[in-house]
Amino acid sequence: MQILLHSDPNTDGGHLMADHLQKVVQDAMARFAERVTRVEAHLSDVNSQAKSGDDDIHCTLEARLVGLDAIVVKDNASNAHQAIEGAVRKLKRAVGTELAKHDSRGHRARPEMAQGDDDPQRIG
Repeated sequence: MQILLHSDPNTDGGHLMADHLQKVVQDAMARFAERVTRVEAHLSDVNSQAKSGDDDIHCTLEARLVGLDAIVVKDNASNAHQAIEGAVRKLKRAVGTELAKHDSRGHRARPEMAQGDDDPQRIG
């Protein structure tokens, strides 16, 4: 799984932040690793011109899934680490939900029994 970090000039997009993103995403997406090809993170400071405030760091995560549409989630926090972690929690939940919708094992209908066939599990 490829993990990419994009940041605006007012947000920390350095090596340490990229390492943090890599670890958090890999840990959260471990069970989906074979179905997720890429995760892109976009960090931005919403009010970069103004004084620092609550929830002014914005993180958007986009996950590319094999054979399915991309999933996009967003989170805001007072710092980049919190914004990433909040968005990753949302991404994990969204990817799990999307893959469950398309999981044929979970949605396979039981074939109908033909008239006169005995169903060994049926009682009565």
